[in-house]
Amino acid sequence: MTGTPGPAPDAGGPAVVGRGRLGRWRDQVVALGWLVVVWNLLWGDINWANLIGGLLVGGAVLVFYPLPAVSFGGRLRPGALLVFAGRFVVELVSASLHVARIAVQPGYRPRGAIIGVQLRVPSDLNLALTSEAVSLVPGTLILEVDRDSGTLYLHVLDTHGPADLEVARQRTLTIERRIVRAVGSAAELRRIETDPSEKGTRS
Repeated sequence: MTGTPGPAPDAGGPAVVGRGRLGRWRDQVVALGWLVVVWNLLWGDINWANLIGGLLVGGAVLVFYPLPAVSFGGRLRPGALLVFAGRFVVELVSASLHVARIAVQPGYRPRGAIIGVQLRVPSDLNLALTSEAVSLVPGTLILEVDRDSGTLYLHVLDTHGPADLEVARQRTLTIERRIVRAVGSAAELRRIETDPSEKGTRS
């Protein structure tokens, strides 16, 4: 009777190790995928050369400059990912046209401001993805990321008053919401959807 339950912990050991290895490989694949996306966005063109170059550069970054382990506990939702990509392209074009108009407008001197935006999901992965997406939109630049409080400090171009600052803040939170809807966990998604400021929001 005393020796019967003994082998149980050992029997479960290999399964736990296997899940751990699978999780690490999945995290590496997700990280490589995002590095490829960022590489192509920085070049401003998606083609086979940039895709292969992104894979090579991303692979080199993960091999030679390993980042601290960031666990991906979310779930990929293709529909929400397409919504994020589509709306991001629209905002990218709109912001580019706005910055271009400022650049060619004679005598116009835009005013900038620095604001802090506290994210609802302060995980390392969400901080990284949201800050990257916000920085890629012309007219906004991430200056600092406070990991402890989950706050992004960003410089906003062409602001005229508190209303413009609130628009920039809501735009950042909207990007975060789309990212969480695309790749967040169920708990993170509930945190976003139950936020009081999200009532009536569908974008």
